[in-house]
Amino acid sequence: MIDIDRRNLIAIALLAPLAAGGTGASAQQNEAHSAHMYMPDSTVHWEGNEQIAMLIYPGMTVMDLIGPHCMFGSLMGAKIHLVSKTPEPVTSDAGVTIVPTATFETCPRDLTVLFAPGGTDGTLAAATDPATLTFMADRGARANYVTSVCSGSLILGAAGLLKGYKATSHWSCRDALAGFGAIPTDARVVRDRNRVTGAGVTAGLDFGLMMIAELRSRFYAECTQLVSEYDPRPPFHAGSMKTAPEKVKADMIELLSGFSKQAAQLSSRTKQS
Repeated sequence: MIDIDRRNLIAIALLAPLAAGGTGASAQQNEAHSAHMYMPDSTVHWEGNEQIAMLIYPGMTVMDLIGPHCMFGSLMGAKIHLVSKTPEPVTSDAGVTIVPTATFETCPRDLTVLFAPGGTDGTLAAATDPATLTFMADRGARANYVTSVCSGSLILGAAGLLKGYKATSHWSCRDALAGFGAIPTDARVVRDRNRVTGAGVTAGLDFGLMMIAELRSRFYAECTQLVSEYDPRPPFHAGSMKTAPEKVKADMIELLSGFSKQAAQLSSRTKQS
């Protein structure tokens, strides 16, 4: 069985025109066949060489990483680095273990995209870890795009990368961004200059598509969306604070109140320092 790299899926599906008809085919048959061949749009930026660093750390929410990674993975020619403080495997808050491909020392210095996923306790630990913050501040100072999904924006804020920028986060800690000098913004994906932040967890898919459109083109992003069959129709309307039933909101606010308080304390300490 041939192992097909998912990254080349779009190339296989979109860029490889069908072969011409057999040698015995008439000119008319070949002409008719050619009329049905897909010829890729030569104006589309299909191939690139982006350097994308995605921070990973113990206790992160794995969907915050995998959603954007799935979208970035469609960028033909791009290099994705899963970066951790050490080369040891990293276990997410759901127990999924991921092996880093780079460390803070081996990650390229000049990046196209720097990305941070979120979580709860693990995120707070990363946002107070001196080595992590030094790495993020260093790479973020030169990266073309500084990005996050969910509470990963707390790490960006703690690293001093959101001062004066509009940004979003998971609803449970969005307001805490103000303590980092950011402008909390209630939206699924927020872009302010070269800062691009996504809201909670599943917003990473929307974030990823927006980044693909930015790095390549809207057409490339739409091709990726179709190949991914990303056409959500959730069975319930409880996916945001605007639509969830009042009892659901009340219970989840209470459940996450401890994390919300810790996030606010973190940003307050950063503001005072």
